Amino acid sequence: MLRIVEVGVTGLVGSHILTTLLAQPSISTVHAYTRKDIPAANPKLTAIHNKDSTTWSSLFPNNTHIFFSALGTTLAQAGSLENQRKIDLNLNLELAQAAKNAGVETYVLISSGQPNVNSRLAFLRMKGELVEAVKNLGFKHTIILHPGLIVGDRRDSRPMEAVVRGIASYLGKFQNGALMHPWAQHAEIIAGVAVSAGLQAAVGKREPGVWALQQADIVRLGFTEWNEPVERGEGQISA
Repeated sequence: MLRIVEVGVTGLVGSHILTTLLAQPSISTVHAYTRKDIPAANPKLTAIHNKDSTTWSSLFPNNTHIFFSALGTTLAQAGSLENQRKIDLNLNLELAQAAKNAGVETYVLISSGQPNVNSRLAFLRMKGELVEAVKNLGFKHTIILHPGLIVGDRRDSRPMEAVVRGIASYLGKFQNGALMHPWAQHAEIIAGVAVSAGLQAAVGKREPGVWALQQADIVRLGFTEWNEPVERGEGQISA
């Protein structure tokens, strides 16, 4: 039975990852980092609840098989680029290092499309820095997903993004999603691919190394080529 740790559980993709993890018969325990209270009705779920995220790396559970990170924030939520970097880059990297120190062999990161350490865009540059840093940690399996626009019901307000998501959802109704999938993917599909990839790696069905899943890979694995689909969780975890 596998023991899992996840951070970013109340976000759009992270909440779907959590419900999907809890639905897996091969998983015995899921530890979830959170600043907020989350319902723990599922006996598999244990919250690592501490509002002070600077303590999180010291709380990383031992005997963990897979660490999933869907942690991220927006510039508007963070209030400044410096604060955003503290979460999206520094905290992510601290937790990845804690996972490595604790003996975790499989690390799964939800990144973004086109992260680049040399990008002129601060967001993509920051994402690129994180990707390069976690690759260098030397996990047995490093799995990085690079989704495009993430489609789904967000709890936070992002007016401009909501308009684009609405367009993506509309286009997704035609040609089996062919007009949407090249640039936007549903959070539930991204989560399912992340969990499936992590489970395959953890049980030895993938070669060691770095596995980067681009948008086309997420669509292909999520809709057409995944031979061992995971059990689907129901809905999202409410904060």
